[in-house]
Amino acid sequence: MTSELQINTWSYPTSVIAGPGSRQQLAFSIEQIGIQNPLWVVDTQLQNLVEIQSLIAQCTSTKYTSSDLNVFDQFLGNPNEVHVAEGIKQFNNGGHDGVIAIGGGSALDIAKAIALMAHQHDISLWQLEDVGNNWTLADASKIHPIIAIPTTAGTGSEVGRAAVITNTEAKKKVIIFHPLLLPKRVILDPELLVYLPSKLTAATGMDALAHNLEALCAPGYHPMAKGIALEGIRLIHENLILSYQQPDNLAARMHMLSASMMGATAFQAGLGAMHALAHPLGAYYNIHHGLLNAILMPYVLQMNADCCETLFQRLTAYLQLTAMQPNQSSATVLIDWILRLRTSLEIPHTLGDVGVDEHCLSFISKAAYVDPSASTNPKRLSIEDYQLLCSNAIKGILN
Repeated sequence: MTSELQINTWSYPTSVIAGPGSRQQLAFSIEQIGIQNPLWVVDTQLQNLVEIQSLIAQCTSTKYTSSDLNVFDQFLGNPNEVHVAEGIKQFNNGGHDGVIAIGGGSALDIAKAIALMAHQHDISLWQLEDVGNNWTLADASKIHPIIAIPTTAGTGSEVGRAAVITNTEAKKKVIIFHPLLLPKRVILDPELLVYLPSKLTAATGMDALAHNLEALCAPGYHPMAKGIALEGIRLIHENLILSYQQPDNLAARMHMLSASMMGATAFQAGLGAMHALAHPLGAYYNIHHGLLNAILMPYVLQMNADCCETLFQRLTAYLQLTAMQPNQSSATVLIDWILRLRTSLEIPHTLGDVGVDEHCLSFISKAAYVDPSASTNPKRLSIEDYQLLCSNAIKGILN
């Protein structure tokens, strides 16, 4: 039996239990952390899975209060402040003292926002945007513990200290940050991913790749994050297509869960123009975040190529990628791999293919320029650069 198919426990960057069947340790985790009455935040599409129903049933007893208020699922992808308010209402009405999040990045993000804001007073969610020391405005003693069980391998939100929530009025995705949003326990069980639709396997896997790639390319000195990102990209290179083509390949699913977590751990080094554009595009058009990153990826890599050649040489060598034609640059070799990967995963080539048109260019480019992710792109891009980049991605111009 290989190690990825055993139960493993890690303590970085938080307490993690990983491996097939690891979800069976949830009841013990609830007791160990001291949660008496958890609110379950669960993706709607997971509610009818036998595995999820069984998991909740195992943990629901007289000790962990059972009521109609136990499960909250009133949210969609790209959760917003209305979803958070509904979750807080349910949390408080049920007298809950912790949150168990089961699902993709949206479930994990909204669970964090609920745990953060349920008992805060005289402060709004938006005041805790990840700017400066805003996080110190929160009363840390009133932040409730979180247990995270991801059912996608993409955002890595299970090991993040932030929640991404859409401000519908401003049409802006806002990163809400507090150090105590890091879940107390993470359970990585690849058996929960075998039912994931192929399109979500592809989009979330490309999101994990975007995190690792941008963390690797971010300027500044952070060799630990760079090393984690490099290995995360290798795991994705070897396992994303396997996960897509063989949904029940537990080893591939486990590697993708690990790569997703690694990307979120690594991007403390920074992100870049993929996310700077994906954030406003997602808020404006309500398109899946991972799909946006997947479409934007080659266009952003091309834009950054002139200052990343040495880094791309190191990455293509590590992935053992070979040039399709003589004298190709490492950037071209890397982009060719991305294009082949996207074709295998049936990812659209352009933003136009998913409904983005040029009437949004002025708004999106200005929003991207001020997005926090823009500050750690390998080179500083202007509003005009973002407008050109987005226009090329809409039209499919890659040169």
